[in-house]
Amino acid sequence: MLLKIQLPDHDAAIEFNRLRWAEVHSDPQLLRNPNRIETNAWGQIIMTPPPSSDHSARQTEIVFLLRERLGGRPLVECPISTADGVRAADVAWCSSDRYSRVRGQLAFEIAPEICVEVASPGNTKAELTYKQKLYFAAGAIECWTCNTDGQMTFCHRDSPDTLTASSQLCPDFPHTIPNP
Repeated sequence: MLLKIQLPDHDAAIEFNRLRWAEVHSDPQLLRNPNRIETNAWGQIIMTPPPSSDHSARQTEIVFLLRERLGGRPLVECPISTADGVRAADVAWCSSDRYSRVRGQLAFEIAPEICVEVASPGNTKAELTYKQKLYFAAGAIECWTCNTDGQMTFCHRDSPDTLTASSQLCPDFPHTIPNP
């Protein structure tokens, strides 16, 4: 049996996410919460445990590598307004031009050019693929995944279901992020 879910159109989702994310950011109890907070299309809060030290170390290494190779603006835990709520990319990279268009937004209404998910042991392939599709629909050009063993995979918006050997935007990015 095929289940098809109709998410709101892009403009409606952005408006709803803008209002809901402002509510989340004004709730003192949520702001004190150490867990990662995202929302879904209905504004419900999705909480996941904070990342492990290995996860955090890989995020940091990816940020340093992006900054070194591309300049621009690498970001950690980047909130992106999607058709299915506000989702946080573990790492993202914006060109200076794109960053100037989203700077100051509580949740970026255009996804950064590169969105990276650093997989945790609890992540499923389906979950990571779903988030990539949301990021592409929000304007990402590439989505990358750093697997739990540090192996990098890359995909481009022109063929989002095809993993490639390297990034088109950053072709010299390493294929492995070493164990911290």
